[in-house]
Amino acid sequence: MQGRRLDPRPLAAGIGVGELVDDYFLSYNAGRLREACHIYAEKMLQPDVTVGLTISGALTPTGLGSAVFVPLVEAGFVDWIVSTGANVYHDMHRSLGFSLYGIPPQVDDAALRREGIIRIYDIVFDQEVLFKTDAFIAEALKAPEFQKRMGTAEMHYRLGRCLREREKSLAARGAGPAGRSLLGAAYEAGVPVYTSSPGDSSLGMGVAALRLQGHEVGFDPELDVNETAAIVYGAKKTGGRSGVLILGGGSPKNFALQTEPQIQEIYGLAEKGHDYFIQITDARVDTGGLSGATSQEAVTWGKVDPAQLPDTVVCYTDTTIALPIMAAYALARRAPRQQRRLYDRRASMLETLASDFRRKQKS
Repeated sequence: MQGRRLDPRPLAAGIGVGELVDDYFLSYNAGRLREACHIYAEKMLQPDVTVGLTISGALTPTGLGSAVFVPLVEAGFVDWIVSTGANVYHDMHRSLGFSLYGIPPQVDDAALRREGIIRIYDIVFDQEVLFKTDAFIAEALKAPEFQKRMGTAEMHYRLGRCLREREKSLAARGAGPAGRSLLGAAYEAGVPVYTSSPGDSSLGMGVAALRLQGHEVGFDPELDVNETAAIVYGAKKTGGRSGVLILGGGSPKNFALQTEPQIQEIYGLAEKGHDYFIQITDARVDTGGLSGATSQEAVTWGKVDPAQLPDTVVCYTDTTIALPIMAAYALARRAPRQQRRLYDRRASMLETLASDFRRKQKS
């Protein structure tokens, strides 16, 4: 017989997350979550691996932005991010001093609507939270520094600086926010944050309204495609490796993974695919949707290096269960890594990619 003998000791009080994962997450999706923890902490967080994180689903309204994403960014465990616009937007609420609340999900939604209460399953907040967040964003985006088309990484970086200033101002007045914002932490750590569908969020809606008012602020999605490809290409060209931690699926998943076909098929540059692939999802594989597509399927697209399939895993569970466990495990098992500050290096990485692409076109 091959494999691990399944004979765990009786569970005792006071167990830590490391022992819980290693010794009691044994089979089925608990076993896959253990594998995900091991690949992330032991392999993806090695010094030469550039780690991309994708975020989909309503994760930041739960509080996971300040509770989990910010500590991972500050520890150097995330180097670049692709998120839905909604997660970036809703993560701002707490750092602006607003509150969200947890309730049982069995409620009268018509009554909530009459009372001006917004619901996300078992999370509720006053609609004024949206209006005031929109007003903060609109005021920030009217500044001269935003009056141009820019990639979402640059827009988020500049917004992150505004959020950090607001957080510090609230703290100085003794009215500190409930949590740090992901954009504020990413700004300080130099972690670029991309949104694959920038128009599909309240931030995109706000930008559209400002354009109607005559402001020049706007997105440059083509730059995002080239910058994200340059990040992965730069990691591999310098002798390092690339890993992706995928929470949910959807557009952010594809945007992070398409960097490899972009390099191989569109630029015509030699590459084999990402080295590490971890996905937490509740999507079925047999429906043919991208959110359920496995790492094995991704190999056929050139997204994942076929030689690295043993270092890939899909865990079928709720991200709000898996993510805190994975983060706690990694923070307990690994020392902080030096921050790569990829945001500061975007121009040089893009020029390296462009130079090699031009050379390839001439050959």
